[in-house]
Amino acid sequence: SGGDARKTLTILEAAAGAVTGDVALQHGKKKPVITADIVSNVMDTTTVRYDKDGDDHYDVISAFIKSMRGSDVDASLHYLARMLRAGEDPRFIARRIMIAAAEEVGMAAPQILQVTVAAAQAVALIGMPEARIILSEAVIAVATAPKSNASYNAINKALQDVDAGNIGQVPLHLRNAPTALMKSWGNHEGYKYAHDYPGAVASQQYMPDELVGREYYHPNNRGYEHEISQRLSQIRNILHNPDDNK
Repeated sequence: SGGDARKTLTILEAAAGAVTGDVALQHGKKKPVITADIVSNVMDTTTVRYDKDGDDHYDVISAFIKSMRGSDVDASLHYLARMLRAGEDPRFIARRIMIAAAEEVGMAAPQILQVTVAAAQAVALIGMPEARIILSEAVIAVATAPKSNASYNAINKALQDVDAGNIGQVPLHLRNAPTALMKSWGNHEGYKYAHDYPGAVASQQYMPDELVGREYYHPNNRGYEHEISQRLSQIRNILHNPDDNK
């Protein structure tokens, strides 16, 4: 498999490094030869417990994700190194880092997702061994960024309503009205074009009647979400108080 091939290459690279180092110590007096004993010794030091179908595989991945979430950059890099040495597909690792950027960092530092997407693209283009540097940068970016799971919680709450059948009808003034018949039904009537109002926020109902007042997104005060929190408070005040915006 691809993982076994990567693991084999890792062992061979380590063996070559060991031989090269030994030759250097001998001041070039002997030829570099990779022997079975050298490979065996290297395997003892480079082989990591990481069965892709076993608990170690999932334990290391779990620890990797939790370390990034917990902002322990050194532990994050340790588990990254273990996965790389075990021959894990770097593209798989890159995907996990992207997910962490969205789930653990979110809008507290939205640029981190862009960093991890770029890293995943670079990893796919470059491959190992240089991909290790790119993955390292992405891991450091996620682990050291301010954290927020508000976006993660927000979509989950919205999905819970939809799954429970709490959807209601789209308000008439928000509905499409491409025909005279649809206009006669009241579609689009009374719609306020947001850009015609101060701050591009018009006081009008966007939610279905059954969900008026429902709030899914609750930003925290870390990173960029601190700014979002202040602005969102003003926006919601305008949206839900018609007298403040006419």
